[in-house]
Amino acid sequence: MMRFSSRALALCLCLSGSATALPALAASAPTPMQATAAPGIAFGTAWYPEQWPEARWDTDLALMQQAHINTVRIAEFAWSRMEPEEGRFDFAWLDRAIAAAARHGMRVVLGTPTAAPPIWMSERYPEILRVDEDGSRAGHGGRRHFSFASARYRQFARRIATEMARRYGHNPAVIGWQIDNEIGLPSFDAEAARLWHAFLAQRYGTIDTLNQRWATAYWSQTYQRFDQVPMHLGGQQNPGLLLDYRHFLTSTWTSYVMNQADAIRALANPHQFITTNTMFWNDGFDHFALHQGLDIAAWDNYIQDAEPDWIANGADHDLVRGYKQKNFWLMETQAGRIDWAPVNRAMRPGQVHEMGWQAVQHGADAILYWEFRPAPNGQETNYGTLLAADGTPAPIFAEIAGLGGELAKASAALAGTEPVADMAFLFSYDSRWAIDLQRMHKDFDPVRQFTDFYRPFRLAAQGAAVVAPEADLARYKLVVAPSLNVLTAAQAQHLAAYVQNGGTLVLGPRTGQKDDANALWAARQPGPLRTLLGAHVEQFYVQDGTVAITGPLGEGKAAIWAEALVPDAPETEILARYRQPDGWLDGKAAVVSRQVGRGRIVYVGAWLEPEALSRLAARLVPQAGVTPVLPGTAADVEIGLRRGQGRTLLIAINHGDEARALALPAGARPLIGAAPGGQIGGHGVLVAELP
Repeated sequence: MMRFSSRALALCLCLSGSATALPALAASAPTPMQATAAPGIAFGTAWYPEQWPEARWDTDLALMQQAHINTVRIAEFAWSRMEPEEGRFDFAWLDRAIAAAARHGMRVVLGTPTAAPPIWMSERYPEILRVDEDGSRAGHGGRRHFSFASARYRQFARRIATEMARRYGHNPAVIGWQIDNEIGLPSFDAEAARLWHAFLAQRYGTIDTLNQRWATAYWSQTYQRFDQVPMHLGGQQNPGLLLDYRHFLTSTWTSYVMNQADAIRALANPHQFITTNTMFWNDGFDHFALHQGLDIAAWDNYIQDAEPDWIANGADHDLVRGYKQKNFWLMETQAGRIDWAPVNRAMRPGQVHEMGWQAVQHGADAILYWEFRPAPNGQETNYGTLLAADGTPAPIFAEIAGLGGELAKASAALAGTEPVADMAFLFSYDSRWAIDLQRMHKDFDPVRQFTDFYRPFRLAAQGAAVVAPEADLARYKLVVAPSLNVLTAAQAQHLAAYVQNGGTLVLGPRTGQKDDANALWAARQPGPLRTLLGAHVEQFYVQDGTVAITGPLGEGKAAIWAEALVPDAPETEILARYRQPDGWLDGKAAVVSRQVGRGRIVYVGAWLEPEALSRLAARLVPQAGVTPVLPGTAADVEIGLRRGQGRTLLIAINHGDEARALALPAGARPLIGAAPGGQIGGHGVLVAELP
């Protein structure tokens, strides 16, 4: 796993609810405390006071103030300092660290330290250690070496969380809690196996039902008891087993997180929020499900090649915002460079600044940099930091301080606002897992496919949300589902109602092939949406090259995947056909559309290349009634709105090197940056309040 950590800032959140212990199995979702934003955007860093002499603390905090930092995240790796021996707690140093931060005007996010248990626990209780799928047991000295299924480990985790909440749950400097750090690694120990079997019994009731749903007559897989079912992440295993194992991971990680969250909620001020920090596109669990019982979503945004694909990065932000459909925290992001990529070069001057504003545009109410100063030693000493090893500002310090100053200036205007979108994308972890397990083509990466759809539609609409298939879609004029490979009957009914009530639904290839046990629907694709579409997939064909398309969408190409569509209803329109002389696809429909009720459903049966997808977006976005904020803006200028509290803010970011035209609406009042001569400079940012 790659490096990530966390940090946070202003955004006081209101929580209500009581702490109830969750069973080790079900992903139950207690009512989260209601979050309300306090004035300001949190701007901060990860600070590790336990790594430095106390005489240095005030110097570091003063330097943070120079960078306009107002929030620090601390303690998430300090278990050995907080509980140096079993049952003996030492919080005096943490008391002083929080008090020092408060003296310098900092708000504090406390991390529970459970990502890295202390040596006494690893040594005395080896059963808490994680076991990999090959049977090897993790050792001490790294992190995440615990088993997420261990009841003993959960007892220790709940105890340290309880002790912290008892001490700091009403400390006015503490505004929130981060549970653990970048969870996600499973364990294959005996205790996990018992939970897995109990999970299956709870899910299916009888072993006969499991056998029927998984079709275990295939390859003589039939089971007689739940405890015979093995645990596997991948390989030549039953697809139903592999998908349900992901469901089990979600359930177990959710109960792991809520075990600590409940302990904190029982003791903490309801204005302290509770979250956990996740990683980009992490497929270790269903993030929508896990976040149900948390107050906000938070994630760690690290750009691997130091050359941001800003559209793909925006999709990441939108996905995280979609977990709760409310603004999120960027708990960690890089101060210039990382240390785990093949080539760890720094981002170019100005890019840290522009990517910070992108996060805010997409709904971040906090930006925290990892980390403030490199540790004297350890696995991550080469990471980008605000201070150099000698404790003086690194070159990136000035750029981050400049961003902090801008956010401080715009903070009051941004408070209480959220991104505006008339279009949504549907993302399904079940579908991602199912496709990943049976790609059929090495390049059918479901995340890349999602991003390929997102790119032209986001550019055309200048605003988008990412939500789960079950989300309320009434507010959106256009909904795009790039690949709902796993589609339940209930989800299909939900989407059909959206279309019949006037929405435009765009489906991508492989939609409606599987049910939630990863079994084939008896009806041909799109399965339970076939009747609504008025067409079906006759057959799919994996492509080792490209195939031409032609028709109302114009000339274009498709690659990787192509489905032959057959209309079933006379009013079904064919928007594109394949041209493949002597091939299976020649003359077959590639894209079809049908008006149903007051809405429209469109099925794209191929992985269209960028030009064809762009033409599709250019056709469907205005047809659905979605209007861009600033029509005609250059493709490398990212436009977005945040609205709330009676204010509308335009945020424009030029991700290109050249100045671009930017025609602001009449009456726009710039808050940050300017558009002299009607232009925004290369890598420039403009924030304006609209009338």
